[in-house]
Amino acid sequence: MEKGARHRNNTEKNHPGGSESQEADSGGGGVALKKEIGLVSACAIIVGNIIGSGIFVSPKGVLENAGSVGLALIIWIVTGVITAVGALCYAELGVTIPKSGGDYSYVKDIFGGLAGFLRLWIAVLVIYPTNQAVIALTFSNYVLQPLFPTCFPPESGLRLLAALCLLLLTWVNCSSVRWATRVQDIFTAGKLLALGLIIIMGVVQICKGQYFWLEPTNAFDHFQEPDIGLIALAFLQGSFAYGGWNFLNYVTEELVDPYKNLPRAIFISIPLVTFVYVFANVAYVTAMSPQELLASNAVAVTFGEKLLGVMAWIMPISVALSTFGGVNGSLFTSSRLFFAGAREGHLPSVLAMIHVKRCTPIPALLFTCISTLLMLVTSDIYTLINYVGFINYLFYGVTVAGQIVLRWKKPDINRPIKVSLLFPIIYLLFWAFLLLFSLWSEPVVCGIGLAIMVTGVPVYFLGIYWQHKPRCFNKFIELLTLVSQKMCVVVYPKEAEDLKMKDRNQNMEQQQPICQPSASKDKDAVGP
Repeated sequence: MEKGARHRNNTEKNHPGGSESQEADSGGGGVALKKEIGLVSACAIIVGNIIGSGIFVSPKGVLENAGSVGLALIIWIVTGVITAVGALCYAELGVTIPKSGGDYSYVKDIFGGLAGFLRLWIAVLVIYPTNQAVIALTFSNYVLQPLFPTCFPPESGLRLLAALCLLLLTWVNCSSVRWATRVQDIFTAGKLLALGLIIIMGVVQICKGQYFWLEPTNAFDHFQEPDIGLIALAFLQGSFAYGGWNFLNYVTEELVDPYKNLPRAIFISIPLVTFVYVFANVAYVTAMSPQELLASNAVAVTFGEKLLGVMAWIMPISVALSTFGGVNGSLFTSSRLFFAGAREGHLPSVLAMIHVKRCTPIPALLFTCISTLLMLVTSDIYTLINYVGFINYLFYGVTVAGQIVLRWKKPDINRPIKVSLLFPIIYLLFWAFLLLFSLWSEPVVCGIGLAIMVTGVPVYFLGIYWQHKPRCFNKFIELLTLVSQKMCVVVYPKEAEDLKMKDRNQNMEQQQPICQPSASKDKDAVGP
């Protein structure tokens, strides 16, 4: 990995037409990731990644542990507010350290290479491949279920269709950033329309007087004894339901005017998702009792069967469309995380290269796709998710704590957005409460998750910290990188090389702007 810079210089000479292609594509400054994500697409990335299949299929984890409809609705609202607080903290970090890669980039810059690598390691090894595999399997299940009305679809058919879904969306993402964002926009709009239909049907039910479970005396009628442990678990389930709120930070460098659009997208998306979550649950209890809701394996489908009659088929199709868009959003953002990791020298350098004309990170996308396909042939996907869910949540708090550390270490650094320190403190108190409860309630699961993360320590010291590797090993890596580069027709972005040079020498001359004319506004806003 340490040979990356030298290898990139060599490959620029060896790649057929490499430098010429770069010049042509970017007006003489080198290729770069294009700034093609506007405000609408930014909102679609956040909303599309948060709203998956859960609100359609099983929004019962919160209700089951809360013990009453009223308390469940309060928990949905509170977790939405806490999510918004965390997202605002990430917004400050995103414009202070304007790099793609999200919390990985922030943790690395604030706490050092090892901490950043461990965040990347757990994401590469388990989190994103397993999440994408599960979403793709949910998509294939809802597509195939009508063909097998009396039984479950065959496992091999589910995995094959999930693989086809992944391959199709990887091709779309490799072809064009604009295509990928259009897919995300369309399918996010589709899932919002479906949820809008559920909410409207709920309003109709209320107008008909079907609001028994929304009356205060009934809403807070506990069907199980209140317990602080179960309420904490309900908050944890609610927090997981809002997962994906930080995904826009993974693509900061591709945002049009990130200083304005990053916070705007957060201000629009998080309240929208909170509204949808709360009122979809309100709608569900106008047609079902809490007991019926908890007994259903697909709440939206049961709701549709009760209220939509012959149009009940809309709900399973909505779930399929929602999960299809979820796979696209996850592929898009996770590939940028791997791209950022490779650019920092924490993954093979070929993953930080982009196509000479399309300006898409094809190697990172292929890596993401292949790792997810491998997870599809693994029988323990859901077990792995349980193990690393705790670690994923752990790094949310570490990142927000980094905001406070950065305020102390570099108080005078340029911050286009600066939120009150009360925000990270509130988030960290809530985070610590849930984290300690997780450790207390499931120590074995959390311990295994921590053990999986710690396996990255020797990998870091052998692969990154150890600079003087055998010459034959470095030659092999260079050859492998060159072959991969020629196969994918990719080159290393010039701004990544500039960033590395700035890290090596703070007094180096300022580089010229590249690829996008608007980049000249942001070229000085480099994080610590």
